[in-house]
Formats: sequence, C-alpha cells, structure tokens
Amino acid sequence: MTNTSGSGVTQNGERLARVTYLPGVVPPSSTPEPLVLDEHVADEQDRERESDGERSARAHNVSMHALTRKGMSSAEMTVLLKSRDLDEHDVEVEVARLEEVGLLDDHDLANNLVRTLRDRKGLGRSAINAELRRRKIDSVAIEEALSDAYPVDGDDELTRAREIAIKRAPQLRSLDAETARRRLGAFLMRKGYSGSVVASAVATALASNAPTPRGPRFQ
Repeated sequence: MTNTSGSGVTQNGERLARVTYLPGVVPPSSTPEPLVLDEHVADEQDRERESDGERSARAHNVSMHALTRKGMSSAEMTVLLKSRDLDEHDVEVEVARLEEVGLLDDHDLANNLVRTLRDRKGLGRSAINAELRRRKIDSVAIEEALSDAYPVDGDDELTRAREIAIKRAPQLRSLDAETARRRLGAFLMRKGYSGSVVASAVATALASNAPTPRGPRFQ
C-alpha cells in the first residue's frame, strides 16, 4: 500500500498531480526543524553573556580550588586559567591578585621544592633544577634557591651524595666490586649528582662497606 499526499494548486490556477510515496516513506513535514546550536557555539555565547564580575568570580574559584591541592608557580596558574576559557585580561588580573596577597610566590615555591627534593628524595642539583624548570618557576627564583642550597664549593652536595651512597652500598654486597661501583654510580647519576661528586661518593661508600678481613685464627 502506498502513501499519498493531497494535491495542490499553483499560482496560475493549475491543479498539481497527487504525489505518491513508496511504502515506508514518510512524507516531509511542513514544520521546520528546530535550530540546534553547536555545543561550542553555545558555550561561546554563554561566556559572552558573563559579566566582568562573573568572570572574575569564576577565575577566583578556579585558582582557589587549584591552590588547595598544591603550590603552583605563576606560569602554571596562568596556563590553568587560560585552559578554563578565561580571556587574557581576566587571567592577568587574577594572577596579579594572587601574587599580591602572597598565594603565588615563585621564590618561596622554589625554596620549598629544593628542600623537599634534596632532603626527602635525595636529588642532586641538576635533577632539582630540571624539576623546577618543568614546574615553570621563574628562572631567577630557581637560581637563587639553588645557590642558597648548594654553595659554590659543592661540599654540601658531596656530603649528601656520600650519605646516600653509604646507605645504598650494603644492598650491593653480593656483587663484584666493578658491578657494585657501576650500579651505585648509576643510582647517584639518576638522582642528578655530577660525575665528580658521584665518583667520590661511590669510592667512599664502597670503601666503608668493604668486608673487614679476618685475622689468623689461633688455637
């Protein structure tokens, strides 16, 4: 069975033939489909309708939520806020506000990270430097923090490397001397210590961990 639609009349008074549709074909509706906005377009329109105060409040909420989880550098906060579709002006205003009240401070963050990475994780200067740069901390703040933590003579870094090596050395007693030296050296290198510091620390640790020779037994 076929579907049919009513005939119509043209402007000239001519009668149009009746249209016949195949089975299963639904005649088109004369009612236009509702206009559906693309999701991106809708979001863009919502942002345009935001007032200055609403955008400022949204920036504040995003930054406060992030800072409750961890300390951030100014550059990290800038990247975060921009990822939330805040315009450049609102981002600059929020970052400046956070810096003014001390919630963003690259110098304090650098000092705290240096202490944590050095004292708790035993990392050397180069590894700490790489991590601070990954966190997008201001380069001047990084240099000042590292200079304070590591004197020019390097004695403090060498002392720390020796402490770590001596603590690690007992785990290598079952290995021959060359293998133990190589593995302990690689361990310290991964922690960011320089070649000269590693060589000295390894030598000290393996010497202190060498088995004590037994004297002759007397009957």
